Amino acid sequence: MEVRAALLALNRPDAPYRVRNALPAEKADLVAECEVRRVGVRLKTRMRLVPDKREVRFLHERWENRSPDNANAQYGRGHAPAVYRQWQTEQGPDGKRRKVEAFRFDTREMTDPLQNVVLSAGWTWRGVFRL
Repeated sequence: MEVRAALLALNRPDAPYRVRNALPAEKADLVAECEVRRVGVRLKTRMRLVPDKREVRFLHERWENRSPDNANAQYGRGHAPAVYRQWQTEQGPDGKRRKVEAFRFDTREMTDPLQNVVLSAGWTWRGVFRL
């Protein structure tokens, strides 16, 4: 299973996600996970390998909790790229206060490498709503 090995090889210390073997309850073969505590977002991509069709079926899931009391927690599934940003105010060289980006996370930092590995192996990357 060269695709499985290639997906697991995406694990690097500088990667914002981890790829692992799925637990039986996750109904998948592999899972990629990313938690961005700074903005209260957790991403999970469950992947089912279908060797006879040379296909990886995947389901993206996202949990967002931007409030400390969990009052606005949200769950979503399916492909929905998003960019999360945090801003801070600082004084510019001209002495005026301005907003500058202090933090940025794009969900494609996790999903694009997964998709690229699968496609470069000659397999199909197919999104589904249920695995």
